[in-house]
Amino acid sequence: MYIQKNISLKPFNTFGIDVQADYFVSVNSVEELKSVLSLNDYPNKLILGGGSNMLLTKDVNALVIHVNLKGIEIVNENEHEVYIKAYAGENWHEFVLWCINNHYGGVENLSLIPGNVGTAPIQNIGAYGVELKDVFHSCETIAIEDGSFANFSNAECDFGYRNSIFKQDAKGKYIITCVTFKLSKKDHKLHINYGTIASQLDTMNVSNPTIQDISKAVIAIRESKLPNPKEIGNSGSFFKNPVISKALFEKLLANFEDIPSYPVSDTEVKVPAGWLIEKAGFKGKRFGDYGVHKNQALVLVNYGNAKGEDILKLSKLIQDTVNRLFNINIEAEVNII
Repeated sequence: MYIQKNISLKPFNTFGIDVQADYFVSVNSVEELKSVLSLNDYPNKLILGGGSNMLLTKDVNALVIHVNLKGIEIVNENEHEVYIKAYAGENWHEFVLWCINNHYGGVENLSLIPGNVGTAPIQNIGAYGVELKDVFHSCETIAIEDGSFANFSNAECDFGYRNSIFKQDAKGKYIITCVTFKLSKKDHKLHINYGTIASQLDTMNVSNPTIQDISKAVIAIRESKLPNPKEIGNSGSFFKNPVISKALFEKLLANFEDIPSYPVSDTEVKVPAGWLIEKAGFKGKRFGDYGVHKNQALVLVNYGNAKGEDILKLSKLIQDTVNRLFNINIEAEVNII
């Protein structure tokens, strides 16, 4: 364990924003993490996982703790189900592929989502009709304040749409060290009716899909729409899909006949934020070194040397324009730091 000074965080965030951290340390075990948290010489600390759900807008005057805990293990199983513990520093997509290669079902629709396992529960990641809460059993954490350990069950995490207790009452209080997932071993429940998965499977000439087929379909769809962060800096979807009242949706439908929606309840529907942003004229729009991706309006991008504050300013312009045109507030999904 070695604490470094004045380190660029550009390699540690998928937006590729070049800001400096006063101090930086990468921890490879729970014991190291507990030890670093107890250091009184660094009162300000920032926890960093995969760096995929954050926008850095300024230098970080703190000790940045990079959580790099590794390991995947089966903790329990029976004929139908398996419980798998994955540590926080494991890459999410690589974990998904590990599950699929071992014929464990439930996470295939979550293929190719950027980030690490430890940060996945915080915002209850989701895609194509599946959310993390659907496969989450529990997680182990360490309290930042005193280094004590605590477990959280699915119910205790209070999951919501891109939300959890770790973004609400427990925000900034705990570090997730590992997550236990409950997956199926056979008779997998397949989700193919959300988005374009069914049509992609048709393109692949697949009529009886396996979890491997669904994963390949999701990867193909995401690769066709979303830029690779290693090539163009981005954090995936920058905004949440807003949930609006059916009354407002009916009003919008009168002027925008092609507006898509997904039912949430008897009184609410979810509207794709990407559709709203595209209709507002931002899809593919570029402002020097930053802009909105040409294939997916949900994705804000850094073409090279953009500053975090530039991308933040663009996000606010998009929010204001969408609100003015549609009377809908779209919220940022990423953490602004």
